[in-house]
This record gives sequence, structure tokens and C-alpha cells, in this order.
Amino acid sequence: MIPNERVKILKSGTLAKGKYVLYWMQTSQRTEYNHALEFAVREANDSQLPLLVYFGLTSDYPDANIRHYRFMLEGLKQTAAKLKRRGINFVLRLESPEKGIVKLAKNAAVTIFDTGYMPIQRAWRQEAAALIKCPVVQVESDIIVPAKTASSKEEYAAYTIRSKINKYRDYFMQPLEEHEVKCKTKLDFESLDFDAPTALVNSLKIDKSVLSVEDFHPGGTNEAQKRLAVFIDNKLHKYTELRNIPTEDYQSGLSPYIHFGQISPLQIALEAKKTGLPDVNDFLEELIIRRELAINFAFYNSSCQDYSALPPWVQTTLNEHISDKREYIYSIEDLENAKTHDPYWDAAQKEMTVTGKMHGYIRMYWGKMILQWSSTPQNAFRIVLKLNDKYELDGRDPNSCAGVAWCFGKHDRPWPIGKVRLMNQNGLKRKFNADAYARKINLINN
Repeated sequence: MIPNERVKILKSGTLAKGKYVLYWMQTSQRTEYNHALEFAVREANDSQLPLLVYFGLTSDYPDANIRHYRFMLEGLKQTAAKLKRRGINFVLRLESPEKGIVKLAKNAAVTIFDTGYMPIQRAWRQEAAALIKCPVVQVESDIIVPAKTASSKEEYAAYTIRSKINKYRDYFMQPLEEHEVKCKTKLDFESLDFDAPTALVNSLKIDKSVLSVEDFHPGGTNEAQKRLAVFIDNKLHKYTELRNIPTEDYQSGLSPYIHFGQISPLQIALEAKKTGLPDVNDFLEELIIRRELAINFAFYNSSCQDYSALPPWVQTTLNEHISDKREYIYSIEDLENAKTHDPYWDAAQKEMTVTGKMHGYIRMYWGKMILQWSSTPQNAFRIVLKLNDKYELDGRDPNSCAGVAWCFGKHDRPWPIGKVRLMNQNGLKRKFNADAYARKINLINN
């Protein structure tokens, strides 16, 4: 069953006399636990039409580079093969997706969208829905509790949204049944070649200065599910104790796969819950409450990627301290190349540039130190967001925006001293063996 709350009619009307049912797969890049795909299968079966799945590959997605494209295309190759095995047609084209879907929709009986929460993703869907003539339906599948169901406004912090999400959590945490495709007619459409994702990536006119990484290779649902199994079997039982210790490896490591829609948060939550381990509660706090707070931020605040999105008390506090004397001020070039006086910060920067992922706890320290080392908080915000989105595989999404904003005070509370929460080297050393962390990263880097 697909709850009605996941479904939004963007353009009503009776089914058109089309040649196929069309699903625009852009955010939910998988076949498993994909409510939008299953909704499209149901529509295709009811109308006795074949199903066409479309993905638009744009070469100018903001801040994306060869690292992100390679990971994504590795996953899409798997998804295309799985769709084919189910008798579902798949088309990948090099074009801006909001324009490509409009062209294909001219011969569709109904068009189904998945849901994106970033401003550019929402703008794409709004533009496409306005131009498509047949009925258009949008389905949320990358969230446990749909954004509008959880809250009708931007929430202040985790404690203000937690009870709202938990009220509906169990209702939406239900397995998703896959249906067999009845009409398996093969449609003849021109599509990009998937046989060699690396060659396809190299042919694109994109930023190739940031190298692909092996730590999260390959991308795709198969690898994501392997990592989920390892996490549940070997790490979840110590998640509460060790997740915030960067020298250990007890986080799930699934955020890049979640970012590209290669694995469903619902599947992750259900698998974790099956264990009955006490640590599950803390894991679901991060996976559901914190992540969906971030989605709430992006959904209700179109300036989520800008300093202006910070709460007034944060902006007032930070502006009051612009003239404070700073012992160090670093340029974005110094920071990007890990050339600071702080060995722990440099290690964090190297971890991100080399592996495509920075440990969650150390990422908070990394961002807050840039704030201390910048001439203005506005400039610091731009630098943190730029570096994060350039190197992190899980950057450029609501979680990333909220994580950057948190370093400046978003979703936090005013502290008695300084108001904006401070982090420093002494705090790191009390929390974990910071020297061991630096040595570990330097070995990776070499």
C-alpha cells in the first residue's frame, strides 16, 4: 500500500490517450522501496500500457563534478538493468531533465514524478508540471514521514519536530510491496550507453578537477545494501557508544547512497528495527528525526544554501563579533589545500578530499573552525558550503545544508557564553584520541 499522504496531484485530469505511462526518476534512483516507481507500475497495469522510466543527465548541476557523476552513474547502471529485468523501459538522456520530461510526456497517458527538496529540484518539477498536458502526480519516497504531513512550517530544532514525526512514524514505516509489470512491451527510444559509466562520465563537460574516490566504489543499490548488512551485523550494537568517535568506524557510511537515492531510508529503518537492539533508537534519531528536520529546513526555506537562512539571534551574535581580533585568517585556497596550523583540522580536510566523506562529528569541528578563521561569518558560510559540496559525496542536499548551517547556530540553542556553540582542540582531545585520528588520515592520504 502507498499511503495517500505520499501522493500529490500536480495536474489533475483523466488519463490521456498516450502510448505509455511515464515515470521521471530523478531523486529516487533505485527499484527497491521506491514508492514513485510502484505507483507508476500500478498506473501502467491499470491502463494496460508499458512503463517508461526517464532520467535526465544534466552536465551543469550546481557544484557537481566527476566524483559525484561517476558514483551516480555506477548506481544508475544497476538500476537500468533491474528495470529491464522487470520489463520496464528505461531512457537516459543528456539534457536538462525538466525539459526532457516535457518532451516525453507528449505521448504519455500520465506522468509520475519522484520528489526533490532542494530549490533547484523543486523548480524543475514546478516548471515541468506547468508545461505537461497529461495528468501529473508526485510521490514522496525518500523520507519516512512526508514533509507536509510532519509539519506545516519550518521547525526551530529537533525537539520541535520530534513529536510530530513520531506521531506518524509507525504508520509510514510499512514495507512496500512490488507488483509485477503486466505490459512488458519494449519501447524504442534513443538512450545513452550504460556499458561503461566511467567512459560516459569522461565524455561529459563537467568539472574533472576533483578525482573519483575508491572508498565508496562502486555506487549503487547493491553496494548500499551490502554496507547496510555489515552495519547491522557488526556495528549497530555499539552505535550509541562509538558513533561519534572518528578513530572508530561505527557510523553506517550510507549517506552517499541515501543522497543519490540508491537506497531507501525506509528500508534502512525497517532492517535496523528488526534487530531489536537498544542502539536502534539513537540510529533512527539520526536517520529520521535529524535527516527529516533537514528536509523540513530545505522544504520551507528557499534560502537554505545562504547565510540569510540562519536564525536572527545567530546573525545578530555573529555580526557583533565581526571586529573581534582573529589569531588566524585563512584563504579558501589555504583551507582547500589543508594548509593551516591545526593538524586535526588539516586531517579532516584531507579525509574529505581523499575519501569523499568526513566523519560526522569531525565535520562539525571542521565547519566551526572555518568560522573562527574567516574575516566575516558570511564569507565563512560560503567557504564551508563550497568545500563541503565540492568534495563530499553526500553534499548538495538538505542534510548538507542543515549540517553547514548548524555549524553557525541553526537548529541549535543560544549558549550562555558566546551564544553560538564553540568547538576547539581541547574539546576534540577530551572526546577521542585526536592525534590517532590525524595519523590515521595521513596514512590514507599518503
